[in-house]
Amino acid sequence: MASTATSTPLSLSSSSTLVDNKVSPRQPSNPSSQCVTLPTLAPSLQSQYRTAMTTTAYCKKIARNVVAMATGEAPAEVATTEIPEIVKTIQEAWDKVEDKYAVSSLAVAAVVALWGSTGLVSAIERLPLIPGVLELVGIGYTGWFAYKNLVFKPDREALIKKIKDTYEEIIGSS
Repeated sequence: MASTATSTPLSLSSSSTLVDNKVSPRQPSNPSSQCVTLPTLAPSLQSQYRTAMTTTAYCKKIARNVVAMATGEAPAEVATTEIPEIVKTIQEAWDKVEDKYAVSSLAVAAVVALWGSTGLVSAIERLPLIPGVLELVGIGYTGWFAYKNLVFKPDREALIKKIKDTYEEIIGSS
């Protein structure tokens, strides 16, 4: 077969439609405006006709979009999209990383740990008494922490000092 180097627009067309398991040929007025419709398993005649007309109208819309993409014409919104600022920031940070293998391994390990902890929490939640007991323990600990560290002024100041000291120890004094 010989191939020619002419550019012709592509289109989708169908020369027949399927109604009641019979093929009825039609002469297309527009080659891209027909679509093959399939009937439901046990339809009545009225609902089948309504479905076929709705599907044909829907397929006309799809055929126009496919023809536009097949001819190489890109929609305006696709051509004008820009990369968001956060993606640029992430790309710059990734380029600065020296050991990409280690960072990738840590990211995969974090995802696996998150997935495992989610499974563990959902398994505990299915047990009959455990979620209620854990909720009571959490409420009790929150009350104890608030009474011990937040109610009185000297305790609040000591907590704030401890948080600042820990922050400087981790980050480093600047």
